[in-house]
Amino acid sequence: MLNPNDWTGFGRTGGEQHYSPLDSIDSGNVSKLGLVWSMDLPPQNSVSAPLAIDGIVYTATGYTMVRAIDAVTGKLLWEYDSKAAEVSGRKLRQGWGICGLAYGEGRIFVGTHDGRLLAIDAKTGGLAWSSRTLSIDNASFISGPPRYFAGKVIIGFGGGDVSSVRGYVTTYDAKTGKQLWRFHTVPGNPKDGFENKAVEMAARTWAGDWWKYGGGGTVWNAMTYDVSTDSIILGVGNGSPWNHKVRSEGTGDNLFLASVVALDATTGTYKWHYQVNPGESWDYNASMDMELADLTIDGKLRQVLMTAPKNGFFYLIDRVNGKLISAKAFVKVSWAKRTDLKTGRPVEDPDARYPDGKTFTMWPGPVGAHT
Repeated sequence: MLNPNDWTGFGRTGGEQHYSPLDSIDSGNVSKLGLVWSMDLPPQNSVSAPLAIDGIVYTATGYTMVRAIDAVTGKLLWEYDSKAAEVSGRKLRQGWGICGLAYGEGRIFVGTHDGRLLAIDAKTGGLAWSSRTLSIDNASFISGPPRYFAGKVIIGFGGGDVSSVRGYVTTYDAKTGKQLWRFHTVPGNPKDGFENKAVEMAARTWAGDWWKYGGGGTVWNAMTYDVSTDSIILGVGNGSPWNHKVRSEGTGDNLFLASVVALDATTGTYKWHYQVNPGESWDYNASMDMELADLTIDGKLRQVLMTAPKNGFFYLIDRVNGKLISAKAFVKVSWAKRTDLKTGRPVEDPDARYPDGKTFTMWPGPVGAHT
């Protein structure tokens, strides 16, 4: 049971609610808050969202310099330098450096820009284990926080915008760092065989020699754990390259790009998916945060997932079976008229794919509605 005083992951809970149950601060006394202490952090490129466990605040700056700070006094307890910038090489051409933190098994988990997943002892700051999850030879990099769940820790990565990258996530034993399973989000070269039935199914939605381009589909941020179904749910990124006409000869849905994908958390076996943008071609993706909730809909209690990705629609999805419940625009949207609730597919404006070189005013832009 999560201690209400603790914030142990990016969204606090496995279900990513981003909500604290603490109630001693409210609208009646918030104006009385004042500064107790402060700490000057080095002038580095970014600062991670902090964690708070047992009266200690954990945060990181720059290229994964992790610190533990006494929450009452502001005293620095320890710091750990991953030396990521020294070994990242060409990976430094893109990315934000800091990757975010997670806590479990008495350890702080963090990814590095060069592609390592680290487990750091939360009390001492000593390295418990390190696992390389990315090749050092390509331009991919870790950009989001790992997630701890049920004795395991999962990590994805980014970089599909600038290089021939094939997306995947990898899950490790939180105590030992041993790899437990890996799931690829796009298919590779059919001549090499397929890792599982789900990837084989996905390959039927691609065309041409897509694997020569990598395909993309990196999971660079959103991952949510559903304890009620023992599912780890992924928010999959855009295609590589962006242009569907280049990547897949302009045909096919290109699974599992721009999709919400549920896997068995123990084995990594595919359960279901919902694709927000079939044949994604605009750097839209499903990588934004995904929150879980139990809601009464039409008089029936439903276990749902909620997400507001780049494309401007707010999605409500049954997290047991992946069926779409609702999808409504929450900003100005021009690329699609609506989402068909029977098929689950967007009703696109044909001009959004620039047929015959036509111009089109695209809403939202590549930065995305979520921003």
